[in-house]
Amino acid sequence: MIVEKTILSPDFTIDDIHKIREQNYERTKDMAVVEKGAYNNNSGKEAEKEIERRRALKRKNARL
Repeated sequence: MIVEKTILSPDFTIDDIHKIREQNYERTKDMAVVEKGAYNNNSGKEAEKEIERRRALKRKNARL
């Protein structure tokens, strides 16, 4: 599966949300229920890692 990066506007508008939802639908429309569950679980874990990375960076910059 080729994953394309969605280009979002700097202001993050409702149109960006629509783009993300459409892209997610296209990625998962042919998946079985079990595959969708695994995809969503992995995506959530990746998001958690990114959030923690950004929090750590924010804490580090706050100390400087």
